[in-house]
Amino acid sequence: NSMNKEVFHDRDIFLEDYKQMNRSFRVYVYPHRRNDPFANVLLPVDFEPRGNYASESYFKKVFMKSHFVTKDPSKADLFFLPFSIARMRHDRRIGTEGIPDFISHYIFNISQKYPYWNRTGGADHFYVACHSIGRSAMEKAWEVKLNAIQVVCSSSYFISGHIAHKDVSLPQIWPRQEDPPKLGSSKRNKLAFFAGAVNSPVREKLLQVWRNDSEIYAHSGRLKTPYADGLLGSKFCLHVKGFEVNTARIADSLYYGCVPVIIANHYDLPFADILNWKSFSIVVATLDIPLLKKILKGISSEEYLLLQNNVLKVRKHFQWHVFPSDYDAFYMVMYDLWLRRSSVRVQWSTSLDSNW
Repeated sequence: NSMNKEVFHDRDIFLEDYKQMNRSFRVYVYPHRRNDPFANVLLPVDFEPRGNYASESYFKKVFMKSHFVTKDPSKADLFFLPFSIARMRHDRRIGTEGIPDFISHYIFNISQKYPYWNRTGGADHFYVACHSIGRSAMEKAWEVKLNAIQVVCSSSYFISGHIAHKDVSLPQIWPRQEDPPKLGSSKRNKLAFFAGAVNSPVREKLLQVWRNDSEIYAHSGRLKTPYADGLLGSKFCLHVKGFEVNTARIADSLYYGCVPVIIANHYDLPFADILNWKSFSIVVATLDIPLLKKILKGISSEEYLLLQNNVLKVRKHFQWHVFPSDYDAFYMVMYDLWLRRSSVRVQWSTSLDSNW
């Protein structure tokens, strides 16, 4: 009950570091021609990203036009591996089963053609993937999984391939271009809302306990009313683990001004290095699903208003834009990467010292 009211762990440090990042952070991207046979995999999409895993394409599309890109590798803090897991999945020449081979060959090729990968074993390199296949894609390139920075939506402490504070949690966000709606808590008549496929034991448990409740609206299958109405009409919106810990529901909740309730054990939450999640969300252990109503009703009106006000403060950090806006999802991911460039330099310097 002793809530920390601040949405940032340290706002002053964040704002000062953010300015420095904007001024100095540079990333080298391995170049590829537009007539490359796999240009569709290696270059950004030429359309506006859409779908449940749009975060990967949004990042790449915006990043490639940003001032963070340098053509001089000697000035680079990090190196971007620009292959797209999402595009490989839908390329008949590759497909899901062929992704590990493609990446293994890609890493071999750049390590032979350029010196940068070999200098650190890939520790100053990163790739981006939103679909969970992004993790299994490294089955034949373990040095990527162990050394490189994985910017992934499916970021879980429980998965051995994810290393917190090395890897980055990419927020999974359904693409929306319009401004977020404005709606006060007084019009939210439902206590909590969830709608989605029952594709995990956690969701099965939620539906088993709360399917017929009058205050917690837990629904599977097709809704009879718009999904947005459920988010707008509820005080709390439930993010419940499915196949993976991540879904777009946290960003959905924030967009519609609903306090997210995270029921997904071991989720390495996006921007956890920067944002104080306790100030704008509730975390409930999966074992405590039967206690959900008691937990939510135990939150006072004053505490709820504080949570919701903070939701409105942080939701700008969970939006993608075709043309990036300060502090939006793109800049926040870049800041997370910027934080990790110091760790890479320290590790590399220490390695050189010990060899010397």
